[in-house]
Amino acid sequence: MKKFLSPVIISVLVISVILTLPFMLPKRKLKKYSDEELRQTALSRNMLPNPKTYKELLKIIDNPENHMTKKKIKLGKKLFFDTILSRDKTINCASCHILSEGGDDNLPTAVGFKGRKNPSHLNSPTVLNAALAKAEFWNGRAKNVEEQAGGPIQAHFEMNMTPNYVVSRLKNDATYVQEFQKVFTNGITFENVKKAVGAYERTLLTRGSYDRFLEGDNNAISQEAKKGFALFINLGCKGCHTGRSVGGQSLQRFPLRRCSSIYDLKCWFSSDKFPFKNTGGFLGKNDMQLFRVPILRNVIRTSPYFHNGAIKDIKEAVKIMGKHQVGVELTKKQVDEIVAFLKTLNGKIVDYKLGD
Repeated sequence: MKKFLSPVIISVLVISVILTLPFMLPKRKLKKYSDEELRQTALSRNMLPNPKTYKELLKIIDNPENHMTKKKIKLGKKLFFDTILSRDKTINCASCHILSEGGDDNLPTAVGFKGRKNPSHLNSPTVLNAALAKAEFWNGRAKNVEEQAGGPIQAHFEMNMTPNYVVSRLKNDATYVQEFQKVFTNGITFENVKKAVGAYERTLLTRGSYDRFLEGDNNAISQEAKKGFALFINLGCKGCHTGRSVGGQSLQRFPLRRCSSIYDLKCWFSSDKFPFKNTGGFLGKNDMQLFRVPILRNVIRTSPYFHNGAIKDIKEAVKIMGKHQVGVELTKKQVDEIVAFLKTLNGKIVDYKLGD
């Protein structure tokens, strides 16, 4: 009997200790920041304000493999809004990337040629500030916006074109023939279509109250937003959501933590890989649940959230990220403060005086 009780008692004691650990461990200390400390901490993470002028823009965003010129940008803008790039001439780049909104389509999944939906049920990422990212698409398979631009044009469920068909159609348009000749020595090629669209997308940077705060205006954002910004830094959100774009700089595993608490039995016994139904079954790069970190500029305007648009409410998205990425059950007050900060990331597309 003693031999039987001994391991049972030991097991009970071990479990008891594990269950009481959360109450024994000290709570995470949250550092308080003055306005200047908050600003300098952000700047040290390369969370910099977006440029105000075309000259500053070129220093930051120009592509040595596709140097930007105003004529090239103008051509790219025309192509971005032209349905000539879709097979039935009913949709364009702006159909899924609505610039007057958040640079996306606010749908759970993209809808393209003849109403076809993305087969993996992927949510359209924003095109705003996308040129600041180090990779494009949810699995980071494109290195820049030029490479990304060719994907939707060719996808059968989006614009459903081929490179040869695009070139043929554009060459039958005398105006495009002239415009391409003015920009590219070799005229109309599919590669040049991607370069022109990419050059235009590199100008789609936004600025708002967040930028003004980083530049020294302490009154640009509210006290609640500053508390949310401090939480964003204290909790480690800045580790992934960093850079000028506040995201898009790396691929990270999601969810990083399956459950944030040993008491969440429903979570531990669930077979789901995500904290929501994974409609479409997409698992990121190499099916390893590696996703490009979303850009948070204008995130308030890009609902629904996550790779398959499973979550509509920004507060719910913040709670999920707190629980599954940084291991914290955020209080209502903390969620409200973080959302107040995220609202400061809203901005308008900068007018870089490119002409008509």
